Amino acid sequence: MVGSVPIGGDAPIAVQTMTNTLTSDVGATLEQVLSCVEVGADIVRISCPDEDSTKALKQICKESPVPIVADIHFHYKRALEAAEAGAACLRINPGNIGSAVRVKEVVKAAKDYGCSIRIGVNAGSLEKHLLEKFGEPCPDAMIESGLEHIRILEENDFQEFKISVKASDVFLAAAAYQGLAEATDAPIHLGITEAGGSLSGSIKSAIGMGNLLWMGIGDTIRVSLSSDPVNEVKAGYEILKSLGLRHRGVQIISCPSCARQGFDVIKIVQQLEDRLAHIKTPMSLSIIGCVVNGPGEALMTDIGFTGGGAGNGMVYMAGKASHKMSNDDMVDHIVSLVEAKVENVEKTHDLEHSI
Repeated sequence: MVGSVPIGGDAPIAVQTMTNTLTSDVGATLEQVLSCVEVGADIVRISCPDEDSTKALKQICKESPVPIVADIHFHYKRALEAAEAGAACLRINPGNIGSAVRVKEVVKAAKDYGCSIRIGVNAGSLEKHLLEKFGEPCPDAMIESGLEHIRILEENDFQEFKISVKASDVFLAAAAYQGLAEATDAPIHLGITEAGGSLSGSIKSAIGMGNLLWMGIGDTIRVSLSSDPVNEVKAGYEILKSLGLRHRGVQIISCPSCARQGFDVIKIVQQLEDRLAHIKTPMSLSIIGCVVNGPGEALMTDIGFTGGGAGNGMVYMAGKASHKMSNDDMVDHIVSLVEAKVENVEKTHDLEHSI
């Protein structure tokens, strides 16, 4: 458990992100946390590089609607302070947290204050003895690092942990994660670290994490982008939605457009994405410019619109042709249909829950 969020087993794959504000700026950090929660973040990690940060963490943890993970590097005392401040989880990098004695102190603090721990192995900061043994960062070195620190936790009778073996190289990370999954049944946090900008990093993460998730590896994920943390959460959900692992909000299936399109597909899809961004209920929507694939795609979506001729298109409901609609009015009409369907779903859910 990370606070109230279950990790591993049959629990949903948790989507995480990390703030990039100064932690000591409580207002800015909380604002970013809330923005991430609004788009679906289950857990938010916050860096604690100094004592001012861990002091601020107490108020942040108190006011955050989701569990907070304290990110700790180099100074093990920050972990002790973060645990006392109310962090739900301590993320420690074994390669730079210090000796086994210090790790044991962190474990004791986690026990005392009810924290979980994430062992965060990173190819860029492996322990010196492992680099000497293997010559360079490699999957075996990363796995050995992780297993060494699992043993330390287990020797201290601590079981509330998950583990990651991150690298910026997709192949290195994937090989390390596969080996780790074979070596332990501990919950695994997936990530391709320092993946890059919003577009390139999302693609790189989708390739690396997508293959692992498809293999059944991974219990939590973070898409590490040089971008607004909100975009990390959105990208994480898109990866999970594409694999059918989690569903949140409206998934728009749309064509790339061509000379056959009956309306400006690219413009309309952008408008719909913006206007439906507030929807949290899972919903599928097909927006296809012509009748080549439009009716077929509409069979598999909750609501569909297929371009036709003379400025009109066909609206589909639950896969069946329903009525024609002017291209000029389609955005407002589709938004109203989606919102009405969401309202019906929520009413049905409330009724079932009351029964």
